[in-house]
Amino acid sequence: MVEHNIVVVNKSGLHARPASNLVKAASKFKAKISIIKAEKTYDVKSILGILSAGISCGTEIDLVCDGEDEVQALQSLSELIESGLGE
Repeated sequence: MVEHNIVVVNKSGLHARPASNLVKAASKFKAKISIIKAEKTYDVKSILGILSAGISCGTEIDLVCDGEDEVQALQSLSELIESGLGE
């Protein structure tokens, strides 16, 4: 299991479009991928899971990956989130 702390930079937070981009990217990996926010865990491969987290700009999250391709997943998704998820 690997994890990385990230501050969300999207001005509107993780609303539908960036959340969809994140789910699409996460679905390419076999690892279990989660976001931890305020001690609650959300499934990154679920659009409803991400949206229910209510992640706004400036929110600090932990991205956690666990599985055979966890390192690649963490690196790829961390870069994607830190770059603004295509927004």
